[in-house]
Amino acid sequence: MTVHFVGAGPGAADLLTVRATRLLATADVVLFPGSYLDPEVLGHVSPDAALVDTQDLDLDQITERLVEAHREGRDVVRLASGDLSVYSALAEQTRRLDAAGVSWDVTPGVPAYAAAAALVGRELTVPLISQSVVLTRTQARSTAMPVGESLAAFAATGATLVLHLAITRTRELMVELEAEYGADCPVAVVHRASQPGEQVLRGTVGTIADLVEEAGLRMAAVILVGRALDPRPGGESFLYAAGRERSSKQ
Repeated sequence: MTVHFVGAGPGAADLLTVRATRLLATADVVLFPGSYLDPEVLGHVSPDAALVDTQDLDLDQITERLVEAHREGRDVVRLASGDLSVYSALAEQTRRLDAAGVSWDVTPGVPAYAAAAALVGRELTVPLISQSVVLTRTQARSTAMPVGESLAAFAATGATLVLHLAITRTRELMVELEAEYGADCPVAVVHRASQPGEQVLRGTVGTIADLVEEAGLRMAAVILVGRALDPRPGGESFLYAAGRERSSKQ
């Protein structure tokens, strides 16, 4: 049997992939992150499946459940919020499964930053403004950041920033970013995108901290920072330019 790691997307039950819903429908055991998931997502799960909420389990306890189900010959789905390519602990879990001789695969999901950008209706890469997106986090009560991956280093590029796991440090982070982006640079904070109670705060580097504190946001939020969030300036893509030479169909 195979352990299926499945990206649950930003939370909405209708933002899972078709493959994800098929895997959920046929799974015997489903491990899910209860604190980040809209309960309606579990509506895709068979009523006969065993459900395990992982929010109070450590990594070894989660792995134990996965290995146990595998050895019992049961199909297992390990749901992760967003997409497994970022901040999902996929590396740690799969190292343990490899050591235990358990096969696994990955089904991608809609990442949180993409759901946030969709909700605010903005492209994060606007020609002549920003052609790069930096996905990063900051360190508080978390694993140390690698040397060289400071927020200041990323800010110096002027790229659109997506800050995960940073909402409780909004004020100090904006102070750090102001030198490179300016106090008037647009910022959007998206809380629980696509889920009941979703919330969008729009402001600037100079004002967003007040808005976050007034709203009382403490978790499950993504911070978007960059000039691309302002739709007024910017160039146009050469790909779609009228003067671009295009090959005719044969």
